[in-house]
Amino acid sequence: MRKIIVYSILFIFNLMITPLLMAQTKTVTLDYFFNNEYRKNPAGGADRFHYTWEDTKSSGFSILGDIFKKNGASLQSLENEPTAESLKGTDIYIIVDPDTKKETADPHYIETRHIEVIANWVKQGGVLLLMANDSANAELPHLNNLAAKFGIHFNDDLYKHVIGTQFEMGAINIPANDAIFKTAKKIYLKDIATLKLSPPAKPALVDSAHVIVGTAKYGKGLVIAVGDPWLYNEYTNGRLPAAMGFDNDKAADDLSKWLLKQIPVKSK
Repeated sequence: MRKIIVYSILFIFNLMITPLLMAQTKTVTLDYFFNNEYRKNPAGGADRFHYTWEDTKSSGFSILGDIFKKNGASLQSLENEPTAESLKGTDIYIIVDPDTKKETADPHYIETRHIEVIANWVKQGGVLLLMANDSANAELPHLNNLAAKFGIHFNDDLYKHVIGTQFEMGAINIPANDAIFKTAKKIYLKDIATLKLSPPAKPALVDSAHVIVGTAKYGKGLVIAVGDPWLYNEYTNGRLPAAMGFDNDKAADDLSKWLLKQIPVKSK
């Protein structure tokens, strides 16, 4: 009899607590519309790859996705263009390396209608992460039209150009007591599009007077930008020599936790 009572209490508790846990889960949505690349598979078909949750090779974001999940988030992807409806339920929206014609036969550019939708979503409390690339590998003009809404501009430059395996050329040291990177001390980025900022944007990480990371408060939400898709598997899975002391894995964890903390608490 006592066991029945205990099981009944546990069952009722589970019914009560599960919706609360679900309500607390934050959703991280990765764009698959502006970044829409495919490669041939052994069967002769085409597989989506490059900065996707599912891509477990060097080119993917599977490790970053696992870090977000470890820190309590759920993942989803957005294959269609962002609309007010398709962004519903998204807490963090990540746009990485929009396609050029070199990468995709028919690239989807960030147009005025997308900018209006995304800016309004941020204003209502969304957290937007923009990860660009150098101008030879990312479609910066249309991305800059979106970034300009928040006082951010990706420069047409190539900072921290790395030759071959001379990884130290891409080293950036994190200052003490950094607000975002609390455990990472030394990170690796290469061929960066540096940032030019105007209000409301502010620098969050600077290296030798070059702005590497910028943030902007916009309405109830926040935008963070960096000119390199630097947390993909190739540089978070140990390819960087351990002796060099790079902390990209720690930086991914730091950034994930920080982004999740930026999500506004929603009123009941």
